[in-house]
Amino acid sequence: MTDLRNVTGASITLDSVVKRYKGQDKPAVERLDLEIDAGHIVAFVGPSGCGKTTTLKMINRLIEPTEGRIFIGGRDVTREDPDKLRQSIGYVIQSGGLFPHWSVAKNIGAIPRVLGWDNKRIAERTEYLLDLVGLDPGTFADRLPKDMSGGQQQRVGVARALAADPPVLLMDEPFGAVDPITRVRLQDSLIAIQHELGKTIVIVTHDFEEATKLGDKVLILSEGGHVEQYARPEEILTDPATPFVEEFVGSGAKLAYLTVSRVRDVDVDPVTTARIGESASVVIARAKAAGHTWVVVVDESGRPRSWPSLTEVASKPEVSDYLDRRLPVVAQSSTLNDALDAMLAASQGATLVTDGRGAVVGSLSIGSVTDVIQTKLAEGNGVAEEPSYETYVDGSDPTPTPVVAADEPGPA
Repeated sequence: MTDLRNVTGASITLDSVVKRYKGQDKPAVERLDLEIDAGHIVAFVGPSGCGKTTTLKMINRLIEPTEGRIFIGGRDVTREDPDKLRQSIGYVIQSGGLFPHWSVAKNIGAIPRVLGWDNKRIAERTEYLLDLVGLDPGTFADRLPKDMSGGQQQRVGVARALAADPPVLLMDEPFGAVDPITRVRLQDSLIAIQHELGKTIVIVTHDFEEATKLGDKVLILSEGGHVEQYARPEEILTDPATPFVEEFVGSGAKLAYLTVSRVRDVDVDPVTTARIGESASVVIARAKAAGHTWVVVVDESGRPRSWPSLTEVASKPEVSDYLDRRLPVVAQSSTLNDALDAMLAASQGATLVTDGRGAVVGSLSIGSVTDVIQTKLAEGNGVAEEPSYETYVDGSDPTPTPVVAADEPGPA
């Protein structure tokens, strides 16, 4: 399949890279050879002490390799000035690593200022990046990190790392300090950003499911930076290369189809959208014409706020400005596992689906997800097991009532 993205990333090559620390008998990383294609996301995963963070930090020379060479876009960066090298590589750590007394805008503009960008260019870049990571520039540019949630701080950290338009983005456990729901949203945001910008991203994670979701390829390391397997997630899940990988993956392989299949792989149902302040009668007529018994209220950017039934819409003359904070929402890049989690967390039989910028594109029912998994099972691959979920479903209203059948559609 041809990649139609505009790839702005650079390839990374590790050539016989070794890292030995003084006073330690065994090297932290022992002769690692690795090729990372431009514009790809590669996830490093493995047990504690396997050298994944050491390897990541050798790429931007926060840690100097003892032996070997590292190339970025064909350049031998082991021979370059390390400070200038780091200015040309984005770097994101856990909790964002923001300067606490600087505003969001000043944080994002840090590297461009060092590089001599003028104020107008920095301001334009800051506005673009805040919008890209899903934060309103008018609301967040002047805020201090302490006045933001952990997930918002992490988004700013990503924006800051992308500020000078680097070809390579390094991420060290970037989503490890946020709650599970925020983590899924940040993962989806990163995938959307990658699709738009085409950077080369290397991410260290201890979470194998996160690695398989984010990585075009996954590198599994064992002690001493030994490569156990470097392959696409589907290959690792279905054909582990060594007993170590088989044990590391564990029971996850049985749910491979849930963790590597995306919402975009499943046909979503169309939805009727409504704007705040629209005439209730007009909205109801539009929904009935489409055969829908509920609507999705969206903001000016098409992002979902609530999904009232037509009965609820009819209770007021205009569509109200109500924000449902428990609204189940997943991105097209989300996994089917994410989608099922979102439905179950909200006790719903369906979830809304959004594009890379958060605009609603349809809905996905639990029945559609289980149908896909059952179809896969029928093909005889034996990759996934049929999930057994009890859910709350009502065929006419997003406010659910308990039923036994898990394959009945959600809001319809």
